[in-house]
Amino acid sequence: MKRLAILGASGHGKVVADTAECCGWPIVEFFDDAWPALQSNGGWAVTGDSAVLLARLLEFEGVVVAIGNNAMRQAKLVALQAADARLATLIHPSATVSRYAVMGEGSVVFAGAVVNADSRIGLGVILNTGCRVDHDCVLGDAVHISPGACLAGGVRVGEQSWIGIGACVRQMIDIGQRVMVGAGSVVVGNVSNDVTVAGVPAKRMR
Repeated sequence: MKRLAILGASGHGKVVADTAECCGWPIVEFFDDAWPALQSNGGWAVTGDSAVLLARLLEFEGVVVAIGNNAMRQAKLVALQAADARLATLIHPSATVSRYAVMGEGSVVFAGAVVNADSRIGLGVILNTGCRVDHDCVLGDAVHISPGACLAGGVRVGEQSWIGIGACVRQMIDIGQRVMVGAGSVVVGNVSNDVTVAGVPAKRMR
């Protein structure tokens, strides 16, 4: 039977595990650096930390990193890639992903999310519940698109950027690396690297 390892036993991890089961993974096992103090995550067992996972990689047909912090998730993914881990991509059965879209390894697409034609999704991206990624978008590695957020066509989002819950981004906008877009914001202009923007229209926060 196929076994999936999930690194990161958090609330986000629970949603990843639930999605994995919906995708047909019969055995899901958690790993977290809080182990052995942390022994379970909801209905799933936590059986080791990052080091234990690396030592047991051959036991698993797939590995997913379920850490919300974008920089930390990317660092763990790079370490797993270096160890030749088989990174799994999870797409919830109720999500809609165009056959013309490209999904990066280790990415997760939750229930109700939509990814339209010719969008390219990087390594370890989180497309959260009910978000929308329209045609020709390009998302860098370790991006997080929060629940209900909407990207219009041709939007580019740099690595480790976070688009907040319910935010909207106008078509053909470029968002830099390590950007945070506040919840409910409306982005109508390009955003440079390493800034936080919020509001309607979104403006740089001091």
